[in-house]
Amino acid sequence: MIGAAARAGLALLLQVSLPHPPGARVVDVSPPAARGNEPSIAVNPRNPAQIVGVYQGPAHAVYSTDSGRTFTTAAGTAPSDWRSAGDVSVAFDDKGNAYLSYLVFDRLGTNSYWRHGAGRNGIYVRRSRDGGATWDTAAVPVRVWYRGDEPGMQYEDMPRIFADVSPTSPYVGSIYVGWIEWRIDKSIMLFSRSTDQGRTWSAPIRISTQAGLPRDDNGDVVGFHGVVAADGTIDAIWNWGSTIVLATSHDGGRTFSPSRVVQQVAPPYFGGTGAVPGLGRVFGFPQVGTYGANLYLAWSDYRNGDIDAFVAASRDRGRTWSAPVRVTTDSLHSGRDQFFQFLAVDPKTGDLYVQFYDRRDDPRNRMTGFTLARSTDGGRTFVNYAWTDSTFAGRNAFLGDYTWLTAYDGRVYGIWAETAPIDSTRAGTVVRIGTADFRKH
Repeated sequence: MIGAAARAGLALLLQVSLPHPPGARVVDVSPPAARGNEPSIAVNPRNPAQIVGVYQGPAHAVYSTDSGRTFTTAAGTAPSDWRSAGDVSVAFDDKGNAYLSYLVFDRLGTNSYWRHGAGRNGIYVRRSRDGGATWDTAAVPVRVWYRGDEPGMQYEDMPRIFADVSPTSPYVGSIYVGWIEWRIDKSIMLFSRSTDQGRTWSAPIRISTQAGLPRDDNGDVVGFHGVVAADGTIDAIWNWGSTIVLATSHDGGRTFSPSRVVQQVAPPYFGGTGAVPGLGRVFGFPQVGTYGANLYLAWSDYRNGDIDAFVAASRDRGRTWSAPVRVTTDSLHSGRDQFFQFLAVDPKTGDLYVQFYDRRDDPRNRMTGFTLARSTDGGRTFVNYAWTDSTFAGRNAFLGDYTWLTAYDGRVYGIWAETAPIDSTRAGTVVRIGTADFRKH
């Protein structure tokens, strides 16, 4: 508990300087007794009132049938035969099925050197045919090492699921997963696809031309994210050291172009030595979005001293790129960090949205709010909005490795983790979902 004087001082820091986005609403979706982090969110393109959010702790799902006004926790998402299930992500297909992807393991390997000493592990996908209310009993393996001592056993990590929902794509209905495979001597990026609504998955193919180091640190391949264009083209990105690389598929994920560097960035890892005061670790992993001939990249790094979020645009399907645009609108070199950005492009309007944790209102760079940025001119300029009324103290909590954001026809849905209020009876972290409605703006 904190005293009245401390509470009064804290109240001054809880005031945010930005306006709220139109129709702003924020709801807590994790139960009071549970910790949660590393979330994902998706909207059903066949029925946009259906929203599914997922989060690690170990692999929970919530669903909404009223455009995110209320959420209900689903049952049957966490496996019972593995000690841990996390790194979750969720996507809808063109039929309205939802898919939850997660990794499983019984134990980690050596710290940051995950393959060394690792036990059994793998990646599964579970399907819901009713908007996230219920989930198939049997999860389908994408790549699983069932014993942990198989010849050639590796450690799979950070899967991200996405889907082709474009009616003009020859591969519409396909579901895709990309992830890191940690090996004793290297790290590589793998990819698998399903063409039968997640019932079976193709043998993984390597899509990273460049291998990374075998440690989960600067120099590896990390932070996969993928998107599908209207014609079915898949654009996949990730960090390779202090760069972002891009690989493209024009045949529904059967083959990819060689991965190539498209952006030079600062190292994506901000952990260690208190790089973001009050938090255990923070990453700047990138995202990719598409609309028409445009491709967009978002990431965060500390090229300006403090951490900022950036977007770069390509108007020619990734051949050339604009200079990075700073999404955050506080003063340059402010000494206040904005981090864990996530990008979404509205498939109906082409508007860009980026969300991030934001410390602009605390001169001490300790108290953290949550901000939504919007661009209506193809990523050339951004307007920032405060999605929350208050800030929170990090208290060295683990907020995960990412947040998540999605948008559809002017409505925007974000999901993230915060530390619970200091005088709360809740568990250490709480998962929140924010909604905004730009349809008349």
